[in-house]
Amino acid sequence: MAAVTAPDHVVIVGAGFVGLSTAWYLQEAGVKVTVVDRGGVASGSSWGNAGWLTPALTLPIAEPSIFSQGLKMMLDPASPLYIPLKADAKLLRFLLGFTWHSTPKKWEEAMRIFSEVGHTGLDAFDEIAEDTAAGPGTKEKTKPADPFLTGFISMKDRDALLHEFEMIHKTGGHVDFDLLSGDRLRDIEPTLSDNVVAGVAIKGQRYINPPKFMESLAESVIARGGDIIGTFNVTDVRDNGSSVTVIGSEGRAITADHVVLATGAWMTDIASKFGVKVVVQAGRGYSFTVEPEDMPTHPIYFPTQRVACTPLGDRFRIAGTMEFRDVNHKLEPKRIEAIVAAATPVYKGINWENRKEEWVGGRPCTADGLPLVGQTASSRVSVGGGHGMWGVALGPLTGKILAAQITGQSVPAIARHFNPLRNGF
Repeated sequence: MAAVTAPDHVVIVGAGFVGLSTAWYLQEAGVKVTVVDRGGVASGSSWGNAGWLTPALTLPIAEPSIFSQGLKMMLDPASPLYIPLKADAKLLRFLLGFTWHSTPKKWEEAMRIFSEVGHTGLDAFDEIAEDTAAGPGTKEKTKPADPFLTGFISMKDRDALLHEFEMIHKTGGHVDFDLLSGDRLRDIEPTLSDNVVAGVAIKGQRYINPPKFMESLAESVIARGGDIIGTFNVTDVRDNGSSVTVIGSEGRAITADHVVLATGAWMTDIASKFGVKVVVQAGRGYSFTVEPEDMPTHPIYFPTQRVACTPLGDRFRIAGTMEFRDVNHKLEPKRIEAIVAAATPVYKGINWENRKEEWVGGRPCTADGLPLVGQTASSRVSVGGGHGMWGVALGPLTGKILAAQITGQSVPAIARHFNPLRNGF
């Protein structure tokens, strides 16, 4: 195999976790980077997510229990997983693949891959926090969950999570956890209501404040000599044979040696012309912040309700739902109300009407639950995306993989599962 010549200049389309992490790792290899984004830093799903770095919960979203409550649940705007009745051809193709990969056999196959990922995503976060010869790391660091908490309103619900942990062990992974009573859980977090009867404390997990971390990562990329250009709406990417040109709105263009498409739920729009046929569907998540009377100090997850909660210092972020619909669709208030309805019974001392920072973002999902990371049919175009709910947790690892591939370095073995040219829905 011919040796790869590292490019001098790479343009990265997308200033989210994947895009900026890729820029950071390319800078480690001495490559000049220019990052462009239709909005700005973290203007997509990187801003309003829960910010969890949780290997124990980084699991494929297509899993058998999704369909246990039937189609009626998925058509209910108040359900954790919502699919509008009006579906286009792309969404129908994605849903067909999603159904196929929710079978027990396909789910176990995906579980083995996620177990192989393990804590390598956390290792990559540690690397981009360090100052190196290429420049400073991030000022904002990850936070230990110490422990990460999950809550349940029935023992049956708790046992469902323990079953997932059994599957992690079966497929080669490991989860270190303690079982908690509802009273013990309230000793740790007094804001939880008496409806919470049991909990699980998961060790070895972390979390971040997404807006602060992204701001810090962008500052690091700029301090290392990179350029970040906002309000640059990419309309086309052209492979010129010996270079590649990124075409933006208003006639703007940047020519470089290589381009990385880290465009989240918009990836299919451009990547398909370079042989990427796997559908990337927006799985829209919603969030908002509140100020409880007793501010929680640990991230908390309610798996049955699919409500994810993260302390951000002076406010508490509540996130949830998976809504398969067009990424550009407006925020639907009913989806925020559905999260409030699910969270209200498990908390006390929260004025749910005093919500702030209501947000919706399109998490890029693939039907098989595995991201698309690597070179396309063009040797000058790579992609990084399709992580579903785990773009934050796996963003730095994705950037590390892409930078290694582009510059001809040793590539982490896990990358073999993420081929963007693979066959699939």
